[in-house]
Amino acid sequence: MIYGIGDLHLDNTKTKPMDIFGSLWINHEEKIFSNWKKVVSNEDVVLIPGDISWAMNIEEAYFDLKKIDLLPGKKVITKGNHDYWWESKRKLKSLELKSIFFLQNESFDFNKVSISGTRGWISKDSEGFDSHDEKIFSRELNRLNLSLSQKKENIDKRIVMLHYPPFNMDLTPNEFVSLMKEKKVDLCIYGHLHGEGHRYVVEGLIEGIEFLCVSSDYLNFCPKKLM
Repeated sequence: MIYGIGDLHLDNTKTKPMDIFGSLWINHEEKIFSNWKKVVSNEDVVLIPGDISWAMNIEEAYFDLKKIDLLPGKKVITKGNHDYWWESKRKLKSLELKSIFFLQNESFDFNKVSISGTRGWISKDSEGFDSHDEKIFSRELNRLNLSLSQKKENIDKRIVMLHYPPFNMDLTPNEFVSLMKEKKVDLCIYGHLHGEGHRYVVEGLIEGIEFLCVSSDYLNFCPKKLM
């Protein structure tokens, strides 16, 4: 099975309470770990599209990543906007986490399913979007293209994991969706949205692609079965 849950927002230092987004977030780490152990087995894969840890460097993040590493299943992780600890692939690999695959400009295969992804970025119609944002948006789009362009054989399904929703502020599809359509993606999961932000959730079949929001609070802190 393949599951998805994003925005774990783990905090080993206990200095970043998430209940600013509502009482639902009280003890959210315990909720995630408890639900995870109930539904995920060691033979499964869990996709985590960003905002893993509040840590500011890789040494601090290790403690949160180790908690994830010890949970059942293989984990595929992409970067979120709050993952300031994220480093080069070489440094991430040096952590020697046995069950975590850090997805960067490549793809991960599981049972004839190819999993690609990147962070994404705010939409071009966001307030204050400027030339700097344009550069990041284009770079992230290119990274997704690289991830989706890996030559694959015997693949039946393609999944993309993004942190930012691939939609404009008016909820119409943006360039990330156009690229996914071109590459014949079957399913896209994303996170980033919390609390009142859930009003911007877009789900369902669009341009031939199934879209699902997997922000942890949107899922009531329980990994969602994707396929």
